[in-house]
Amino acid sequence: MRPLALFYLQQFKTTFATMVQYRASLFIWMIGHVLEPLVYLVVWTVVAEGAGGRAGDYTTAQFAGYFIVLMLVENVSYTWIMYEYDYRIREGMLSAALLRPLHPIHADMADNMSSKAITLPFMFVVAAVLAAIFHPAMSPRLWAVAAAIPALILAFLLRFLLEWTLAQAAFWTTRVSAINQSYFVFVLFLSGQVAPLTLFPHALQVLAAILPFRWMLGFPVELLLGRLTPVEALTGLGVQVIWVAIAYGLMRIVWRAGIRLYSAVGA
Repeated sequence: MRPLALFYLQQFKTTFATMVQYRASLFIWMIGHVLEPLVYLVVWTVVAEGAGGRAGDYTTAQFAGYFIVLMLVENVSYTWIMYEYDYRIREGMLSAALLRPLHPIHADMADNMSSKAITLPFMFVVAAVLAAIFHPAMSPRLWAVAAAIPALILAFLLRFLLEWTLAQAAFWTTRVSAINQSYFVFVLFLSGQVAPLTLFPHALQVLAAILPFRWMLGFPVELLLGRLTPVEALTGLGVQVIWVAIAYGLMRIVWRAGIRLYSAVGA
């Protein structure tokens, strides 16, 4: 465990140095993570105001709380591995990673965790500014905040493992943009990203509860907002654990099958 911990520490230092070197791209990336939930917040605020101050079971102030918290949860759970894995295989960059003594997934996980540690302070500042502008209504209970810690960890692990598994499609086809876009459509509508899931038809709410997407985003957000009972929170944590186990199993199966087919395409 000590060598692995040292590896993660060194990866943090490397990621930090890279982000400091490319400050402009980091700033642009963070703007994107702020603008998307901000657009949804403005849209649903207008919808709620047009309907007399409420849309579904959310008031304008509750919409503000939802999307501000969503912005933070999205930053914690977001990964970018699906955007670059096909490039690694096309250019033969994966070959060097396979020569290292650790499974390549560790480098990606350490890189993601390091970037979150660097960007989260900025996102908290943005959340405070948005809270001062939109006056969100939130009523988190102490037990819910405590339960949100493992929920956020499980949400990150679930999303990371699932997207790392889907990225392995690049072993079979070196262009995976269509797969990525199809996946993100499901994330957008079934995770609670575009709107709280309670605003969707009942059938979609059931589908979202069965599939893993809600447990990546919507569940931690609802927990932090104080909209769940203790029983619902425990049930949600249990579902997250199940999905993490499924995603981990799928990752191992797909990796073993894909690596047998791998041959470097690049130089």
